[in-house]
Amino acid sequence: MATLRSFLFSNAFKASNWSYLVCRGFRNRCFVNSPIPSASGKSFSRIPESILKSKNFSTSRSLLSDEVEKAKGAKKTAEPTIFSKIVDKSIPADIIYEDEQCLAFRDVSPQAPVHFLVIPKSPIPGLSDAQDTDLQLLGHLLLTAKRVAEREDLSNGYRLVINNGPDGAQSVYHLHIHILGGRQMSWPPG
Repeated sequence: MATLRSFLFSNAFKASNWSYLVCRGFRNRCFVNSPIPSASGKSFSRIPESILKSKNFSTSRSLLSDEVEKAKGAKKTAEPTIFSKIVDKSIPADIIYEDEQCLAFRDVSPQAPVHFLVIPKSPIPGLSDAQDTDLQLLGHLLLTAKRVAEREDLSNGYRLVINNGPDGAQSVYHLHIHILGGRQMSWPPG
C-alpha cells in the first residue's frame, strides 16, 4: 500500500444522503472501495464517478471568495514566496515532475479531481513580468503541463489557468500554471 501515499482531503460535500470526500493520491485516483476512517470518527466513502464528472464539483463559494481575498492582499515582494520555498525544498510538496527549469506539484486545495501546478524554478512574479528572454522557458512550462497531464491520464482534456495580477486573482507572485481535469469543465469560467 506504499503507493497510496499522501492523501490530501478537501471539498467535503453531500450528495444522495451520503457524505463524500475528495481524496487525492495514487495517481490522482482514489481506489479505496471501503469507507475511509477519519480522525473525527466519521467514514467517508469512495466518490462515485458521476459526482467526479459533475459540472458542480468544486469548492464552496466561501472558499473561492477566500482565495479572491487572498489575491487582493497579495503583493510582489523581494521575500521568497511559498513556491520559491517549494523549489528550494525548504517546505514539502507532492512533487510529481521536476527538471532543471521547472517543477510540477499537486495543489493542496484541489478544485478538480486532478489539479496540479507547473512553476518555473526562476522566480518570475507573474506573466505580465515575463520578458522576451523568457520565451523558451514559457514554452517549456506549457509543454511540461502537457506531458504531466498525459501522465495523469487526462486524455479527455484539461484546463490550463494562469492568474495574473489582483483582478486575475493571483494570490502567489511566482508565475504558475494551474492544470485542472478529471471532469467536464464548465464555461464561462470566473
